[in-house]
Amino acid sequence: MDIEKIKVKIADLVDGFRDSDEEGVVGYHGKLDIRPKYQREFVYSDKQEKAVIDTISKKYPLNVMYWVEKEDGTYEVMDGQQRTLSICHYYWGAFSVDWKSNLWGFKNLPEADREQFLNYELDVYICKNGSDTEKLDWFQVINIAGEELTKQEIRNAVYAGSWVTDAKRYFSKNNCAAKRLSDGYISKAWNRQAGLEMAIEWVAKRDGVTIEKYMSDHQHDSDCSDLWTYFNLVMTWVKMKFIGKHAALYTATDWGEMYRLHKDDEIDAKKLEIWISELLKDGEITNKKGILWYVLDNKEQHLGLRAFDEKTALEVYEEQGHKCVGANCPEHGRELEFYEMEADHIVPWSKGGKTVKENCQMLCRHCNRTKSNK
Repeated sequence: MDIEKIKVKIADLVDGFRDSDEEGVVGYHGKLDIRPKYQREFVYSDKQEKAVIDTISKKYPLNVMYWVEKEDGTYEVMDGQQRTLSICHYYWGAFSVDWKSNLWGFKNLPEADREQFLNYELDVYICKNGSDTEKLDWFQVINIAGEELTKQEIRNAVYAGSWVTDAKRYFSKNNCAAKRLSDGYISKAWNRQAGLEMAIEWVAKRDGVTIEKYMSDHQHDSDCSDLWTYFNLVMTWVKMKFIGKHAALYTATDWGEMYRLHKDDEIDAKKLEIWISELLKDGEITNKKGILWYVLDNKEQHLGLRAFDEKTALEVYEEQGHKCVGANCPEHGRELEFYEMEADHIVPWSKGGKTVKENCQMLCRHCNRTKSNK
């Protein structure tokens, strides 16, 4: 992999600058993709934007920026997007700053100061060639400044191409198609690529590969039809089976994994919703977010059922004379230490048992584990 350091004057950076919601943002004579289509929204505050220009006005160095050279010889911003946009916005008159004790927009600056601004040089590292692994390693260890890149944003740069461009169109904007389709069921920072990462993880698990492997295999596909089709399959199934309004449960659920494991199960949506509503009222359940999994696989481990506190366990331990009350206990009649015993529900939760002293018994570990496994 080749990494080249270059100096870029602001005059060159702002040349050919174009900011379009639909076509993305470009600069550097039209050769730099500053914000690829449907990537993250501009996230710098007014204060942060002005701080960038203040740094330039004082001739202080900005942190280095990182670009990726694409297959067609153009570039994509890997790190430095917000600083680049701040510079371009100021140049085109979006805001004014306190420049040498006076409030100036760029066009109002004295000629000497305009020249100083345009001739200011940015330090840029360009990543060229190299394997996918080398690029990922490099992007993960560089000292990212400003708004830290997410893992998916790094992957997007490494596997840049027609597939990523099309995938961003569906998954990478706050009001993108995927967000609208899954509204009420999924809550993600779509503009930071979290939704795209989730969707790729779903389809990668379907194929038994990693996210990186899936993106590498499809990097040069003309579109992301496989990804988008699978996302639609998952969400169609989810909406058919989970018909209630339980956003707090829904947004914490891995729908892709649930679909993969249970898509062929016979599920009555109406009965499921009644059951979910009843479980939400059950005070014995401490992990409400596990209810959706429980109603599909009946594994109580999802629910975080209430356990007896130590005070109750100690009281019952004393009342039982330190002995296990298991019917066929191998330790029958022998006094046990407290740590050798476990508090157990006489009537299990599944049959209506509550976590109260009257429903507590102390069993030796052998008896409790044997009972639990029946």
